[in-house]
Amino acid sequence: MTKLILGGLAALLVLASVVLWMLRPGTQRVEGSMAPDFSLTDQHGKMHRLGDYAGRWLVLYFYPKDDTPGCTQEACRFRDDIGVLGDLGATVLGVSVDDTRSHAAFARKYQLPFPLLSDPDGRTAADYDSLLNLGLVKFARRRTFIIGPDGRIAARFDKVDPALHVQEVAHTLRTLQRATQ
Repeated sequence: MTKLILGGLAALLVLASVVLWMLRPGTQRVEGSMAPDFSLTDQHGKMHRLGDYAGRWLVLYFYPKDDTPGCTQEACRFRDDIGVLGDLGATVLGVSVDDTRSHAAFARKYQLPFPLLSDPDGRTAADYDSLLNLGLVKFARRRTFIIGPDGRIAARFDKVDPALHVQEVAHTLRTLQRATQ
C-alpha cells in the first residue's frame, strides 16, 4: 500500500513538473524591441506580413479561440471601436491558432471588419511570447501588442479584460502618438 501511495505521489510530481514546464514564460518581447516578423494568412486567404504595415500603427491582438465568449466579446469590442482606432491611424489584426475556415465563419457571424490571421503552428504566437502549449493542444494567450510605425513594440498588454481592453488600447495609442509628436 505504501509503495502504491509513493508511486502515485511520484507520478503527480512528474505531472506537475511537466505542466509547470509547459506554462513557463518564453522570451519576453519588451517595449522598444523590434517586433518579430510574421507571414500569416487571413480569413480571405490573403497573406499579411509585418512589413505590410511599416510606417503605420498596428494593433496585433492574440486570442485563444474563435467563437468563444471572451474572444467574441473582445473581437466585437474591436469591431465596435474600429472607427476610433482608425481615426488614430491604427490597423487591427487578430491572431489565433484556429484555421482560416474557422476565422471566416467567426468574422462572418459577427461582421468583423478586420483581418483574423491564422497561426496554425503557433510560431508567431510563440515569437510574441503569446503561445500556451499544452503538448497536444496549443492556444494563443490573450495578449495585445501596439507596434509603432518604426516596427518596434510600443506597448504590450499581458492582462487583458475583453470588456475594457479596446478603450485601454485607444488611450495608450493616443498617449504614444502625443509622445512622438
